Amino acid sequence: MKSIFNTEAYQEILSRIDQLSESSERQWGKMQVGQMLHHCQYPLKIGLGRHNPKNKPSLMLKVMGKFFKKSLYNDKPWKQNLPTAKSFKVEDDKDFTAEKEILLGLIRDFHQEKDKKEWDPHPAFGSFTPEQWGQMQYKHLDHHLRQFGV
Repeated sequence: MKSIFNTEAYQEILSRIDQLSESSERQWGKMQVGQMLHHCQYPLKIGLGRHNPKNKPSLMLKVMGKFFKKSLYNDKPWKQNLPTAKSFKVEDDKDFTAEKEILLGLIRDFHQEKDKKEWDPHPAFGSFTPEQWGQMQYKHLDHHLRQFGV
């Protein structure tokens, strides 16, 4: 599985984001491109310790999370139209240019943590190894970039 900590995968993600424009059309789902760019910031902020979801995960989500935790960082691409966690939903319009710059900055910041050995647990899924954190971030970004055809 590719990882955002790998320089080639990191550069690939940045290049794919640069291919997006305000007029990029989604292939599936409900988000517009600016909303997607905003949505993709949440997992990076959680990993960087810059976002604590308002809604704490329910006991059911924590239990269910154990069953699909591996799908967050394995090689199998996520299916289209998977449900979005309530605290990650973006329903208001977002400025494409501003959201793109913020996302690129967060990706750079996350990539710079590639040598970090200890990570705080994810609020819903618990502990991940550093390798799994990098794979999970790549997989989420890849999923949404495919959503917009890049």
